[in-house]
Amino acid sequence: MTTNTIRVAVNGYGVIGKRVADAVTAQPDMTLIGVADLATDWRTKTAAVNGIPMFAATGQAAGPMRDAGIPLAGDLDDLLGQVDAVVDATPKNIGAANLDRYRTAGVKAVLQGGESHTATGHSFVAQANYTSALGRDATRVVSCNTTSIVRVIGALADAGLLAAARGVLIRRATDPWESHLGGIMNTIVPEPTIPSHQGPDAKTVLPDLDVVTIAAKAAHTQTHNHYWTLRLTRPATHDEIIAALAAAPRIAFIRMADGLVALNTTVELMKDLHRPRGDMWEVAVWEDVLTVEGDEAYLTYQVYNEAIVVPESIDAIRALTGTVEDPATSIARTDEALGMRRDFLSRSTD
Repeated sequence: MTTNTIRVAVNGYGVIGKRVADAVTAQPDMTLIGVADLATDWRTKTAAVNGIPMFAATGQAAGPMRDAGIPLAGDLDDLLGQVDAVVDATPKNIGAANLDRYRTAGVKAVLQGGESHTATGHSFVAQANYTSALGRDATRVVSCNTTSIVRVIGALADAGLLAAARGVLIRRATDPWESHLGGIMNTIVPEPTIPSHQGPDAKTVLPDLDVVTIAAKAAHTQTHNHYWTLRLTRPATHDEIIAALAAAPRIAFIRMADGLVALNTTVELMKDLHRPRGDMWEVAVWEDVLTVEGDEAYLTYQVYNEAIVVPESIDAIRALTGTVEDPATSIARTDEALGMRRDFLSRSTD
């Protein structure tokens, strides 16, 4: 355990922000100083009930938050004056607008995938480019789908097995907690361009990756599903592909033979494993669906969009602050604190 305790703020206590806040609290080398937001509903009230110091994200938000019974320890500037790093989990485009404020305060900033690569000039997935983030003032953790692409397709590239990857993404329509607001019902909506944005986004992390993605939104709200056709550098075996994936962090295997035959069954499995909020930080690859024929491979996996980027955000904090220079050390520390697994139905976490 490092002797350096990183003081962390989270700006935005939504789907990602609340998970990052909990993950920071779980780390042996980090302290959550507080959370900033402007909402006055059950989300921020829950944070206050759980004892998290709350700060008003804007001057205009302070009065309504206090009127709603949310105790405030100050505003965002007060919070930034107490921390080394901030994870910005605000809605799309707000994080980029906040960057100057973070830089003025001398605080390292981790943005999320809703922002553009140009906002920070650096996009982050821990296993791929941790060291290039060391000492930077800001980085952007890429989106849930892009994170999964870099983890899985990047693992095969690292093993020298990947020549090209072509993927189809079936995306959830909205986050589960917003299902009541409307959305896609009884239809599928294709993204209007090929490639969809995830493939080019993956190249902001792995520029040499030969990847093309096609995506559609479907009428469900829990997790994404990817299907990949892979051209390999040489004829390979099923076991070689499995070994390459097993050697990479944050990929876990599931099997149809165990009754994990659909997205909802994996979601239920996370609850039965007593995961907080039922979260799955790993990419779940169907081991017994993976098919290899000569120099081609075909696989499918599941992405839990609400949680997959959380460990990346934790590692990004360490990289920006420079407290841990070795990627494997940071990844292992994060994964141990969160209880991540390589096989969900094995008693071993190795």
